[in-house]
Amino acid sequence: MEPQLTHSAADGVATVVIHNPAKRNAMTAGMWRALPPLLDTLAADPAVHVLVLTGAGGTFCAGADISTLQGSPEEAQRLAVRAEDTLAAFPKPTLAAVRGHCVGGGAQLAAACDLRFAEEGSLFGVTPAKLGLVYPASSTRRLAALVGPATAKYLLFSGELIDTERALRTGFLDEVLPGDELDKRVAEFTRVLASRSLLTQAAAKEFVNGRTDRDAYWADEQVRAGGEVAEGVAAFLERRRAEFSWTGPASST
Repeated sequence: MEPQLTHSAADGVATVVIHNPAKRNAMTAGMWRALPPLLDTLAADPAVHVLVLTGAGGTFCAGADISTLQGSPEEAQRLAVRAEDTLAAFPKPTLAAVRGHCVGGGAQLAAACDLRFAEEGSLFGVTPAKLGLVYPASSTRRLAALVGPATAKYLLFSGELIDTERALRTGFLDEVLPGDELDKRVAEFTRVLASRSLLTQAAAKEFVNGRTDRDAYWADEQVRAGGEVAEGVAAFLERRRAEFSWTGPASST
């Protein structure tokens, strides 16, 4: 199979799969370019409530496929940062399901997701110091916000890989599971996410990411959404699953 991104959707969950098994799912220039428009399409789809990003086979993503990145290192970084920023801005919950290596550009993509579940024995690393590259400021801030300044410096200064136990302890991972349980747990948890209020999730995601200036906007959006709270309360009292109808804001500005 040629290096590519594939996607599928079922029960409100869209899954994007990184395919480049000959190079441990390293991202080619074409794949970096393809990711933002694919994410934009999925973000605009009202049937999609949750996004899962994963790699084909036994690895997540070993970074950038340098052999396909023509031109300057700055151009390669620009492609990666645009993809990372688009993923971070995805307006619905995102989860990286990680097996094997999650290194370089792969770690950038995983860090841009809201949550990260991994198979025991996976490895994580941020490796620009091995290539003499300046890690982008936005990527550095995102990494530091996730794992803290000390661990971010450890990863960036050394380029060393860390295991799942350390990645969980430092906050890079949310859950670590045996290999035969990862897919089941991801499916189970994303079904839970897809059943919850997207209005709540979208507002919370912005607030956690620092958009506290949007408090009034989301208060207005809740009023516009109308019956979300009424449905949630009714479902609670009737001991049934809520059927939330809000699928996205009237405006993203």
